[in-house]
Amino acid sequence: MNATYLDTLRALAAPRRAGPLVLVTGALLAAQAWYTRAPLHIALGLGAVVGFLALSPYLWRRWGGGGGRAKRSTGAGVAIAIASMLPGFIGFFVIPRVDGLATDFLGAGLNGVVVGALFLVGGWGLARDIDQEEAIARETARSAELARLAEHAELLALKANLDPHFLFNTLNAIAAWCAEDPAVAEAALLKLATVLRDVYAGISAPTWPLARELALARDVCALHAVRDPERYAAIWDDEGEEAIAGVPVPPLLLLPVIENAYKHGPSAGHSGPVRVRFEVDGGFVDVVVANPGPFLGPRPGGQGLDLVTRRAALVGGSFAIHGVPGGTEARVRLVR
Repeated sequence: MNATYLDTLRALAAPRRAGPLVLVTGALLAAQAWYTRAPLHIALGLGAVVGFLALSPYLWRRWGGGGGRAKRSTGAGVAIAIASMLPGFIGFFVIPRVDGLATDFLGAGLNGVVVGALFLVGGWGLARDIDQEEAIARETARSAELARLAEHAELLALKANLDPHFLFNTLNAIAAWCAEDPAVAEAALLKLATVLRDVYAGISAPTWPLARELALARDVCALHAVRDPERYAAIWDDEGEEAIAGVPVPPLLLLPVIENAYKHGPSAGHSGPVRVRFEVDGGFVDVVVANPGPFLGPRPGGQGLDLVTRRAALVGGSFAIHGVPGGTEARVRLVR
């Protein structure tokens, strides 16, 4: 069966259209029943309504109606107009007279013209509404795909710009450890490989569990500590972490937050550890990252934290960063 025809029937059955259609056609049939009291006339009216719904909206959509899917022509317009009015004309006007029945209410005098015009305009209006709804759905899907591609491009940029100084300094530290303590150097190199593998894996995943995101954040903290364990210390308050481990988050959401904490804290010469803790507030869970050093406001041209804000919003969350006594605090809020 024609795909457009099936789409049209499904669209007519949708509650937002089926309800008004039942209301209008029910009023017409109720008027028919009240004034004629003839069961056959009511059946004919019902058949006309069903014929109209089965034919008119599809014809308008297929050959030049509401949304103008096909190229319109004068001949097609006339044919569609006639076909739209035909069920009402036959059901309410022709058959009762051929069978010698009393003139029914909807077919009497100019009433039949009104019903025919109602069917004509109704078919065009339904077709136009269905076509516009499909066009909106297509544009919405297209916009969502463009947003996904844009986010993917931003993640690629995040991957490409993963603090080069951090990577180079870590590699230099590993090189130094190779001579002093090969076991530590090997462990650090494996940790770096894990971080890079997870970063690449996060590019292709729409979401992953918070536990995996936190594992990546811990590995990044451990790599910072390779350079100078005292200066780049991290303290994790993991109370309640197990209960929130399955919360879905966009991959690499916390990576810019952790990098920002190190960059403007220990790397900027401020003494003290980077601290990570969790707070549960009703249906939300907050991942709080604190670092030493005052909050100086958003850095001009910085994109990492803006990306965190947008990506947290994708899962109904939010991001905020502000100064606190003794340092700066960033808060990523997620829906449990």
